[in-house]
Amino acid sequence: MIPPLTSLLAFEAIARRRSFALAAAELHLTPSAVSHQVARLEKLIGLRLFERKTGGVELTPAGQSYLQRVAGALGAINAATEDLRHGVQDALYLHSSPSFASLWLMPRIASFARRYPKISLNLSVSPEISDFEVGQVDLDIRYGLPNWADLEVEPVFPEAIIPLASESFLETHRISSPADLAQAPLIQSSSNLVQWPEWFAKYLPGGCPERMTMRFDRSMMSIDAAVQGLGIALESATLSGEHLANGRLRRVFGEGLGLEVVQHFVVYPARVAARTEVMCFLEWLRSERKTAVEPMIALDMSTHS
Repeated sequence: MIPPLTSLLAFEAIARRRSFALAAAELHLTPSAVSHQVARLEKLIGLRLFERKTGGVELTPAGQSYLQRVAGALGAINAATEDLRHGVQDALYLHSSPSFASLWLMPRIASFARRYPKISLNLSVSPEISDFEVGQVDLDIRYGLPNWADLEVEPVFPEAIIPLASESFLETHRISSPADLAQAPLIQSSSNLVQWPEWFAKYLPGGCPERMTMRFDRSMMSIDAAVQGLGIALESATLSGEHLANGRLRRVFGEGLGLEVVQHFVVYPARVAARTEVMCFLEWLRSERKTAVEPMIALDMSTHS
C-alpha cells in the first residue's frame, strides 16, 4: 500500500518545519490543503501522526517512526532524479561505519576512482546501520557481530587487535611486559568489540585496572589520542596501518600479544548483487584487502611467558 505522494510530501514538510503554515508555503499550497493531505494520510494509516499544540506541531511516536522511513524513501527518489537530470547513470551509494571510512577506506578511495572512473561514488558515514528497505544505500560496511538476517554478508578482513602507542610514549614509559600495562595510562574505545579486560584476561589475568585513563566512543579518536602520546590504545593494526607505516604509532609488543577478530563486514541485499557498480566495488575491495591485512600467521597469539 503506497499512500499518495502529495500526502507523503506534506507529512515530511510539516515534520521538518514543525509548522503547517511553513510547510504550506514551501509546497506552494494553502494551510488547509496541507492539513487535508495529512488527515488523508492519517485516515489511510489509522494512526495519528501529529499532535497539534500551541505554536506548532509535534510528531507522535508513530509519526516519528514513520518519518524515519519516509524521509529516506523520499531522499532516495530525489537522489535518483538528480542523478538522471545530471546524466549520472552509474551511481553507487555506499554507507560505512565512521572509523573504517576515515582510517581505511578514504586513504584508498583514489584507487577505486582510478579503476572505475565512470562510477559515481556517494559515500555516507554514521554509526547507525543502513535501512535497505528505503532503497537509498546499495552497500553498507558495518562494524559488529554479523547478525543481519536476509542480507548478503561478506567479511572484509581479519584484524589483529594489539596495544599501540607513540614512540615518545614508549621512550618515556619503558613497557616490556603485560605487567607494565597495569600501571600505564590506557585508552579505551567504548564501542569496540575487544576491550582491555578481554586482552588482560588472555595475557595477564587479574591485572586489568578498574579505571581507564581515557575513553572514546570511536576508534579513530582512540587512535588519535595514542598518536598524541596520551596513553596506550587497544586497536586494530589494520585500521592503524597508516600510522604504523609512518611511525606515528608503534606496536607495544612488536608482532606479539594480540587478539584476532573479524569485525567489519560488507552487507547488501541480494537484489543489488548483480548490479555492475556493486560487483565492481566488491571486486576492488577484495583486491585491496589482500595488501591491507596484517600477516596473521606472523602474529604471535601465544600467552606471554
